[in-house]
Amino acid sequence: MSDPLRDLRRRIDALDERLVKLLSARARLAQRVGALKQGVGVYRPEREAQILRRVANLNPGPLAASAVQQIYVEIMSACRALEDRMSVAFLGPAGTYSEEAARRHFGFATPLVSCASIDEVFRQLEAGTTGYAIVPVENSTEGAVGRTLDLLLSTRAKICGEVLLSVHQCLLSMAKGTTAIRKVYSHPQSLAQCHGWLARHLPDVERVPVVSNAEAARLAAGDRRAAALAGKAAGRLYGLTLLARNVEDEPNNTTRFLVLAAEDAGVSGADKTSLVLATRNVPGAIHELLTPLAANGVGMTKLESRPARTGLWEYVFYVDIEGHRSERRVAKALAELEAKASFFKNLGSYPAAPR
Repeated sequence: MSDPLRDLRRRIDALDERLVKLLSARARLAQRVGALKQGVGVYRPEREAQILRRVANLNPGPLAASAVQQIYVEIMSACRALEDRMSVAFLGPAGTYSEEAARRHFGFATPLVSCASIDEVFRQLEAGTTGYAIVPVENSTEGAVGRTLDLLLSTRAKICGEVLLSVHQCLLSMAKGTTAIRKVYSHPQSLAQCHGWLARHLPDVERVPVVSNAEAARLAAGDRRAAALAGKAAGRLYGLTLLARNVEDEPNNTTRFLVLAAEDAGVSGADKTSLVLATRNVPGAIHELLTPLAANGVGMTKLESRPARTGLWEYVFYVDIEGHRSERRVAKALAELEAKASFFKNLGSYPAAPR
């Protein structure tokens, strides 16, 4: 008599056997591609972006497109590791959202280097200690990460990718409930993202800003009268109890991260270019400065001003535009922008993250 469960498991085993053989064949082809590159970096952001878009479009279900893409991130990560043990600097310690973003983008076969500050992340990359770096640049609730913007102004590194990470804050503690909690540790941005929830549920509890959410979890692990606002990964790392989940005030809270390297990316077909500009401090100057974008049909997705370090009431403008710097209309707009600007820096062109 046929056993339906046994039959299904046999079919799964047969598919697994085929999958393993196909993965090995893919890895051997990737090795041949690496050999043909003759020393050129094995990580090509534009090519990996194209693969991820393609598999999402090919996906018939029932797996979500995002799940299929993450599987392919790990396949590409493992194939890269056969050729080059490239490493990535991130804002640590272990358990931060920066680490999660790095794993999401590069996969688990890529070695990560934990850094104590955003400055150190940039230093590791510029010194050649790591081949790549990932840094937070803005949050949908709390806005820009000022230190990252300042360092982009002076670095030689280029943006070669971006990651959009949904950020869900959790209340974590060694305590079994909230009544014993007297202080909450977290990164200043996370405390701000959860201001309303804390005011409602822990109104008299001291809020203590620290360098990262993972550091908050570490501190909370040593104090039964303290809690941390951090991600679930940090809670697991430090053995904390999950007291409340998704405590951020904005349910669509998202942090954008930039991937940095010595060079930007080639054309992927759905790209962005990031710039830093400055102009004379006179009425209408910024409007005049940006007219080449409209004149050449180039869309602008971001305009952020930040005080310059050169003088009182002077500003630089961080601009994201649609398209790659090598596309004809974009190249023409960039040339006209550079001619008009008192300061112009192209931070790089790179594949746009799916939204």
